[in-house]
Amino acid sequence: MIVELETERLWLRAWREEDREPFFRLSRHPDVMEFFPNILTKEQSNLFIDNCMRKFETQGGWGLWAVELKQSREFMGCVGLNIPNIEFPFSPFVEIGWRLDKPFWGQGYACEAARRVFDFAFTEIGLEEVVAFTTVSNYRSESVMKKLSMTRDEKTFLHPGLEENHPLREHVLYRLRRSDFV
Repeated sequence: MIVELETERLWLRAWREEDREPFFRLSRHPDVMEFFPNILTKEQSNLFIDNCMRKFETQGGWGLWAVELKQSREFMGCVGLNIPNIEFPFSPFVEIGWRLDKPFWGQGYACEAARRVFDFAFTEIGLEEVVAFTTVSNYRSESVMKKLSMTRDEKTFLHPGLEENHPLREHVLYRLRRSDFV
């Protein structure tokens, strides 16, 4: 069973077939994908959704949720928790991530959804810590991490999924412990 979460303005829900097209559109938008290694093809976009859906089954009903604006029922993107399939310098961990379409930026939606996800992570599944990371030049995403009262590690790290000289390889790491969540 997939857990679904609500906030005042948002519904974090299971993925639907009709989410594929709007997710593909946002995954092709150069601004949305500026700090990802590449813009997604239709096949890559569908695979991302398929992987999200599969992880809900293997992770006990939680993962990267599709996010919908309650008032208009518009698909906005995704926010949620993930256990990566590759080894990082700080593994094992659960990360929080977000990818919202550009019309929904700057309105507090990412923070609103993330706060609900943190509440779920700490109170309902009992995690002690959740991390977030992004490339060093992604100041918008890092700003969200700061607004969420996450703490930045002093040292950066090299993303193991990116080749040695990739311009996005150097990342910052933020953490939030259950004891620090308010």
